[in-house]
Amino acid sequence: MDNILGLDISTSCIGWCVLGPKGQLVAMGYIPLSKHIGLFKKAQEASEHLSIIAAPYNITKTYIEENLQAFRPGLSSAKTLLTLARFNGIVGYLVQQQFDFEPEYINVNAARKLVGLKIVRKSKGGAPTKEQVHTWVSERVAFNWPTKTLKSGPRKNQTILEPGCYDAADAYVIAQAGYLTKD
Repeated sequence: MDNILGLDISTSCIGWCVLGPKGQLVAMGYIPLSKHIGLFKKAQEASEHLSIIAAPYNITKTYIEENLQAFRPGLSSAKTLLTLARFNGIVGYLVQQQFDFEPEYINVNAARKLVGLKIVRKSKGGAPTKEQVHTWVSERVAFNWPTKTLKSGPRKNQTILEPGCYDAADAYVIAQAGYLTKD
């Protein structure tokens, strides 16, 4: 059975999603990286997890969210963009090594449009983008999203989604867009 792997890569977390041959969700999760210092330690962790993901699934295509191409005021510095681009390239290479084929890159806005996900801007009353993406994915797939209960602060005892859930949801969108465009 041929499966698709979608990846949402950042230096703090890599969201991943495996879709089956009919575009159905097979597995989804995230690789936390924030505790690892330096791109090469993060890459080593990513490589180990890619091996774990590869073991039970016959991955025949991988789609990766294309890294940002331009500055966005108040969000990304040149240094951040360069670091993300460097890490995206490293993980792309790891994918090629693990699966013996090159990944394909998909622009996040093109992916959202392709799957029919419309983001409402904050200025027009929309929730944060990551929450809109998560809601959209949750409405389409049954998945037990990991949560945590806050132990201190003003939201003490409140149960929230693990931050990596948003990366996994982004990976689902990328995987679905890849499924819709695959040869």
